[in-house]
Amino acid sequence: MASADLRQELDCSICLTIYTDPVTLRCGHNFCRGCIAGALNAEEGSGAYTCPECREEFQERPALIRNITLCNIVGRFWSTLPDQQETGIICSYCIHSLVPAAKSCLMCEAHLCDNHLRLHSKSPEHVLSDPTTVLRKRKCSVHNRILEYYCTEDEVCICESCCLIGEHRGHELESLDEASEKRKVKLRHVLQKLRTKRAAAEKKIRSLQEHRRENKEKAAGVTERVNALFRDIRRELEDLEKEVLSYISRQEERASLSVSDLIRKLEIKKEELSRKMCHIEDLCNVSDPVTVIQEPDTGDVCDTEDNKRRHTEVHYGVYLDVDHILGALHIMSNMITSAKNRVYMEEDTDMVLDRTTAGFNILVSGDGKSAWVEQNRFQYQIISTRGFTSGRHCWDAEIRNTSNWRVGMCYPTIERKGRQSYIGENNESWCLHRHNYRYSVMHDGIEISLPEFTLCERVRIVVDYDAGQLSFYSVYFSSTRHLHTFNTTFTAPLHAALWLLKGNITISRVKSGAEIDDV
Repeated sequence: MASADLRQELDCSICLTIYTDPVTLRCGHNFCRGCIAGALNAEEGSGAYTCPECREEFQERPALIRNITLCNIVGRFWSTLPDQQETGIICSYCIHSLVPAAKSCLMCEAHLCDNHLRLHSKSPEHVLSDPTTVLRKRKCSVHNRILEYYCTEDEVCICESCCLIGEHRGHELESLDEASEKRKVKLRHVLQKLRTKRAAAEKKIRSLQEHRRENKEKAAGVTERVNALFRDIRRELEDLEKEVLSYISRQEERASLSVSDLIRKLEIKKEELSRKMCHIEDLCNVSDPVTVIQEPDTGDVCDTEDNKRRHTEVHYGVYLDVDHILGALHIMSNMITSAKNRVYMEEDTDMVLDRTTAGFNILVSGDGKSAWVEQNRFQYQIISTRGFTSGRHCWDAEIRNTSNWRVGMCYPTIERKGRQSYIGENNESWCLHRHNYRYSVMHDGIEISLPEFTLCERVRIVVDYDAGQLSFYSVYFSSTRHLHTFNTTFTAPLHAALWLLKGNITISRVKSGAEIDDV
């Protein structure tokens, strides 16, 4: 008897069967999640929600909190009844023991085991079905009779009274079995489509997995090659560094020896000149004119050709010539910088303009790569859908049929109205601006004029987000010229931005490895 009472504590008060995914209301009562959700849905719009057990009212729809303890108890209960696990429905009349139901009576809204089924009424009103927990849904909510027909006009299941005296009188009807079969045909058709789509998805998944595997293998191979190349480069650089330093040391030693030798010779020359100076001073002090006149000529010790030649030797003997070494190293440094530009220039999703940000009367092409206007009464602006938050990126803007435009980058939080929304006029955007024949770069309303000879057939914008650099280049025919670089710290995603009065602008991502010449 005690076990039967305990068993009844596991029944939901709405469906009268063992809890399925039990949840708890704030009042403390438990229900199946599906049962209480249906009851709350029925009260939607009534102004208040109530607990089906205690009728406590809630002004807002109560949260359904999963009762983990009760879930565990129900799970342990079913694990002790292996024979009941197939349906989970117990006979409504076997109150002293747990006996699985064999049938459910739609009229009585009860579940019957084999013994009680033999004693049950055999009248036509008592329709039997396989055990089910949704007995109330099998009855008409208006006439409380069993649902027997399907109204094709209103697409609902109805009872016989609905056909004869209800609002469905005169409507086209089908038996539930017939309607069910038609519905199954549609469902099978949908199922076939879903299977086809699932097969296509599985094929795509396999293809992507194979692609990922190939990329992984390719990356592993490239990584090994790169590691080997860098090892060789480091070894060559280390050897070159040793040779260059040794060469410089030898040059310095030779120059030092040459200077020391020249200093020694000059010291000897200095002593000789000192002796001559003393001799001359002595002659100048002699009073006998004959002695002065007969003294041999000392000669000019400063302007002879021999002295000129020795001066030249001194000058070139002390010269340390390493300019060719520095020049070669500068060439090597430029090669490394060029290689970095090729390696780190990312090639990901194409730049696409965001139509939702387009100004009044601005038109965007179907592929989202071009923007143009047909009237010149207003200023127009648009930004890209995708923003950058890291890495190095490069894109080009090709401008046609206009001499007044701006191209650049901005944060997505940029103003949408007024002159302060124009790119370059605020602290959330940077741009290259052309007005007639004058070019300038702008940020936060500060304008920096560019040289008068600036020409832009195409504009190239390079963003190094992590380094905080935004550079503008002029691409004119085959030459690329650096115009200006902003240095800052980016604090939000950067989006491409365009502003134009008329004409059109087409944008495109620059392919990986594109050359960027700073000339």
